[in-house]
Amino acid sequence: MTASLAGVRTIVLDADSTLCGIEGIDWLATLRPPAVADEIARLTREAMEGALALEDVYGARLEAVAPKSAEVESLAAAYLATIAPGAADFVRAMQAAGARVVIVSGGLRHALLPLAKRLGIHHSDVHAVDISFDAAGRYADFDRASPLTRSRGKATCVRARELARPVVAVGDGTTDLEIRTEGACDSFVAFTGFARRAEVVAAADAECASFDELLELLRAAHPG
Repeated sequence: MTASLAGVRTIVLDADSTLCGIEGIDWLATLRPPAVADEIARLTREAMEGALALEDVYGARLEAVAPKSAEVESLAAAYLATIAPGAADFVRAMQAAGARVVIVSGGLRHALLPLAKRLGIHHSDVHAVDISFDAAGRYADFDRASPLTRSRGKATCVRARELARPVVAVGDGTTDLEIRTEGACDSFVAFTGFARRAEVVAAADAECASFDELLELLRAAHPG
């Protein structure tokens, strides 16, 4: 540990490949021809590893997939089906200890709201990207003003919320790590239960492969 987790008052959780075992945009891309799915997966991987800026791929991925409203509803169900083991117990334990738990994700907010409800996280603590559809349910656009569609956007979002410190951020990608490097949190835990990105782990304050392990880490840092 290079920073203390003691007395944590806020937990900031990523969703894709952290709370759930899928990347939402990649899952939606599997509903398209294989060539599209492969390209979307490549863009997602390179963005999460920091090889591509998020703003260079965010809109392009959505435009290539153009998810229908019914498909986003199906994504919501897929999130629920792939919740990380121990995630619900972790959220309950942290809330019982007096910590606020929030989701900060570059994913689609509509698809993440049922996940938050299942985990006991209030909808006002779900920060993700809104998208819009036309009258027939076809994809129209995404919220281009959202900082979560850009590099360092998660740090901007967290800072704007003025969350009680200390803040611990948990996630798997460089966009999550940026919350720490931009000074918007006090500690960052690399979550490797679904994807392990060496460059993210190397820069993290700690690494956990499960929510049970994360809970034990926090308890050890702040006993009682």
